[in-house]
Amino acid sequence: MQIPTKGTLLIAEPFLKDPNFSRTVILLCEHKEEGSFGFVLNRFSENNLAELMPEQAFGLELPVFYGGPVQQETLHFLHQHPEKIPGGLAIGDGVYWGGDFGVAVQQLRSGSISEKEIRFFIGYSGWSGGQLENELLENSWITVKAKRNLIFDHHPNEIWKQSLLYLGGKYEIMINFPIDPALN
Repeated sequence: MQIPTKGTLLIAEPFLKDPNFSRTVILLCEHKEEGSFGFVLNRFSENNLAELMPEQAFGLELPVFYGGPVQQETLHFLHQHPEKIPGGLAIGDGVYWGGDFGVAVQQLRSGSISEKEIRFFIGYSGWSGGQLENELLENSWITVKAKRNLIFDHHPNEIWKQSLLYLGGKYEIMINFPIDPALN
């Protein structure tokens, strides 16, 4: 088990029953004694960016991802361009969280950054102090250091499988496990 730090991917073990996290991959953006948070990378929300932020993002019908069940009224983003979007926080391996939303929209409109270089999330995934460690001890999550290509270069529906393939070995065979072994 890798000790969770910001920039860790939490890959849901194949039989995790929680419907919020079944077969998800979460990028951990912060892990402290008092708690942790991150974003689900491979679940789409029902709305696109223009629908959620009509005045600021009019015409930008980019997908918005379900970041998690906490604070569904908040919008966040991950990107690869700290030189173009000021105010972002480094998460690791060329991945940044947040920054100036207005500038991000302007960069998208001008084509200075592409939609493949930025991901928007509604809500986030959060854990209280010690909760994530307990889930790791229960083997609910498989951990690996995040790689930018796993976050941005794969179709979201493939991130869970690609993350396990990246780990290789015993993890690689998990991609073929049924969601519910009782139905097999």
